[in-house]
Amino acid sequence: MSDQISFDALGPPAMGSKAENIGVTKASLRADNMFVLGILAGAFIGIGAIFATTVSAGSISIKDAAGAAAFATGLPYGVIRLLTGLVFATGLILVIVGGAELFTGNTLITMAFASKKVTLAQLLRNWVIVYLGNLVGSVLTAYVVFLGKQYTFGGGAIGLTALNIGEAKTALGFIQAVALGIMCNALVCMAVWLCYSARSTTDKILAIIPPIACFVAAGFEHSIANMYFIPVALFIKYSGDSSFFTAIGKTAADFPHLTWGNFFLANLLPVTIGNIIGGGFMVGLVYWFVYLRKATK
Repeated sequence: MSDQISFDALGPPAMGSKAENIGVTKASLRADNMFVLGILAGAFIGIGAIFATTVSAGSISIKDAAGAAAFATGLPYGVIRLLTGLVFATGLILVIVGGAELFTGNTLITMAFASKKVTLAQLLRNWVIVYLGNLVGSVLTAYVVFLGKQYTFGGGAIGLTALNIGEAKTALGFIQAVALGIMCNALVCMAVWLCYSARSTTDKILAIIPPIACFVAAGFEHSIANMYFIPVALFIKYSGDSSFFTAIGKTAADFPHLTWGNFFLANLLPVTIGNIIGGGFMVGLVYWFVYLRKATK
């Protein structure tokens, strides 16, 4: 009897085996390929962040020279957050479908590690190289967008939104940032996990959107997204045109927490810790325990 091609989605046990094999492949990549794919993923997530910032910019009012509101929106906070999350999902779609290496998704390599198919050295090598690649790609994307003066669009609405996002993220408490990072990457890795069941590109896209929209709408913290959100705000704060600040009625001093030091220590460090816990442990090791752990006699 000949084998038949099935279009049914893979079930969780098969998804676990697929995740394990993908983890081995990722950990075995050449360092240069790994780094370049990491740069691509950082840029892709940056693109999602650009989209999200632009859409959420409609949630604020910009006043004209006479003090009257130039434009405003009547949409409730939750609706704006939902729309922001839906468009941000573009970033992970580009990563998964286009092919790139994203640190937060790669925390699922813990499944292959737990099965002893990947060593600790291989796991950490992947995480470090991909993380640095993501940082380069995200920051370069932020700088190119800054040079394009996209922050001045909409009468400065986009730039003000970027500054507010950066200020809020760098003002988080350490434990708060860790907790928000945990919740974020649990959802990101659930999106990746669901993609392992997919049989088509359409399946993957539909699997990605709800969890990503959820984490963004809820205000959770993604380390790689923050590698775009905070640097672009820093570029605007320290090098933005004076006419821009005049247009929004703000000065750089109005964003006191937004510093390079707070970017790395108050946000990126705790959020990364949270992302590892949320993705590597709460998703990766839990599914490994259920579907891949060898029963002991």
